[in-house]
Amino acid sequence: MDFQIPIQIPVIPNRITYKDKILLTGSCFTEHIGDKLQELKFSVLQNPNGILFDPHSVASSLVSYVHNKQYKESDLFYVNELWQSWQHHSRFSSISQDDCLGAINASQYRAHHFLKKAGWLIITLGSSFSYRLTENVAHSDQSGVASPFGSHATGAVANCHRAPAQWFRKHLMTVEETSSVLDNCIHQLFQFNPGLKILFTISPVRHIRDGVIENNISKARLIEVVHHLVNKFDRIYYFPAYELVIDVLRDYRFYDVDMVHPNYPATRFVMDYFMNHLLSEDTRQLANEIQQIVTARKHKPFQPQTIAHKKFMEVHKEKTAALQERAPFISLNEELDYFSGTGT
Repeated sequence: MDFQIPIQIPVIPNRITYKDKILLTGSCFTEHIGDKLQELKFSVLQNPNGILFDPHSVASSLVSYVHNKQYKESDLFYVNELWQSWQHHSRFSSISQDDCLGAINASQYRAHHFLKKAGWLIITLGSSFSYRLTENVAHSDQSGVASPFGSHATGAVANCHRAPAQWFRKHLMTVEETSSVLDNCIHQLFQFNPGLKILFTISPVRHIRDGVIENNISKARLIEVVHHLVNKFDRIYYFPAYELVIDVLRDYRFYDVDMVHPNYPATRFVMDYFMNHLLSEDTRQLANEIQQIVTARKHKPFQPQTIAHKKFMEVHKEKTAALQERAPFISLNEELDYFSGTGT
């Protein structure tokens, strides 16, 4: 007797290999995928703007990488004692305007050059809700320092940075609007990198603060647009992370205590499907060997001076060296240093 709904995942030609550069962008669920790929030594660049949720922010950031946009002082604003960007996550915010701008432009430069050579772009969309600035005037915080909104005063923002709620209006993007902004972005991406392949996923994270009904409307619009794009372009694919959690697992025990974010067993379940369906067979075999070495690297001995531990280190040093020689396109220097006793 089956206790789960079976899910059919179409076979993707030219699956992901270790020789592919992979850029990932989008919601926090993007980083579950990216962190795992990074642990397994894939060439990965994650969220150059930080976490992004809505299609407008994702598309805008990708277009900015294509054109290697360099931000200026007028693109920043000052609030809550920090210099910040409406298009970037708060990890770029700083008490120093120069530091904020420097970090943003360094990330832009790296993303531009990485995307140019990337084999895969993985986009995880989280919500159809977008936030737009409403006031076309400068505001000031308690210190009296003006916020130079400039041309961004009525635009969409990727992050609200805990600015006053009255500065924003919440906008549910239509199917047509979402399709248009992503379609335009994709044409620019393919012109910039003719060999690029794109994998869309929809985040299974539930945006309950929008409301249960509203969250379902939001996700439905994303799903409709993504499948339209998959059918339109021959280098765009869909991975059903959303359906694996919502329709296959479909149980609150697979969510964290907030009932919103999938927990470790759920993300592990999704990643198992990801590895089995999106990686080539040779790549999966190599990833399994690397996983064994990475897991051994994390081993914390209680008695490091014992003969048993020294033998453990020597055996894994030999395994790592052999694998490095067999797969020179990956870097196992950190693991080699550790098993040789020269690393930490």
